[in-house]
Amino acid sequence: YPGAAVNLTLVTPEKAIKLAANDFFRHHLSKDGKKLTLLREMLAGCGAGTCQVIVTTPMEMLKIQLQDAGRIAAQKKLMAAQAQLSSSSAVGAAEPAVERRTTATQITRELLRSKGIAGLYKGLGATLLRDVPFSIVYFPLFANLNKLGQKDPNVKAPFYVSFLSGCVAGSTAAVAVNPCDVIKTRLQSLQRGVNEDTYSGILDCTKKIWQKEGPMAFLKGAYCRALVIAPLFGIAQVVYFIGIAEFLLDMLPRRRA
Repeated sequence: YPGAAVNLTLVTPEKAIKLAANDFFRHHLSKDGKKLTLLREMLAGCGAGTCQVIVTTPMEMLKIQLQDAGRIAAQKKLMAAQAQLSSSSAVGAAEPAVERRTTATQITRELLRSKGIAGLYKGLGATLLRDVPFSIVYFPLFANLNKLGQKDPNVKAPFYVSFLSGCVAGSTAAVAVNPCDVIKTRLQSLQRGVNEDTYSGILDCTKKIWQKEGPMAFLKGAYCRALVIAPLFGIAQVVYFIGIAEFLLDMLPRRRA
């Protein structure tokens, strides 16, 4: 579970910002606060995705580095073992150093020391390229699927309808933007394995992946990503639409006038 703590810290504000921002933009883009054209729904989703990316990109960056550390460490260990086997004087060889586990704090300090705040926003363009289209697809699709379960436009859909709508819309949007997710992950990986390419930007990354790995490389992880995103957004939408946050806030003691 490398990066689990950072991922947990990332998911909560990411979903909260995205859902709240979408409602904010939907309200201001509609004439009566309810009805929206498809174009305006997409614009609201675009605004929500942009707000979320600006806040959560540093945590996404740290999560990728922690999840990528295991792969890099495994490659280094394999290279060390091969070098030891090929060495002619294996008897007097020194014992390998004990591997230390990389932490989010270490990565943050190193990025701030070497590249400043901009280091935490490495791959911002690719993140926008993924999350903004995701929100443009997800929110209109969810809203229209959720409406199918409403018997009355003024009454909320049952919780299971919101859950299923979130699952279907989330998995559909996740697969649709998976090529952007592949590019974003490659650009945000600070450490490279043996014989791995380095990329100067989005276009360079896209070109090299297409030429060396083929078009199907852009769909790597799409199935797993859909399995993760579906319940994640399904649960988030249920929590949001049932109004659990409002219920908890009402339980807090109120100040007397």
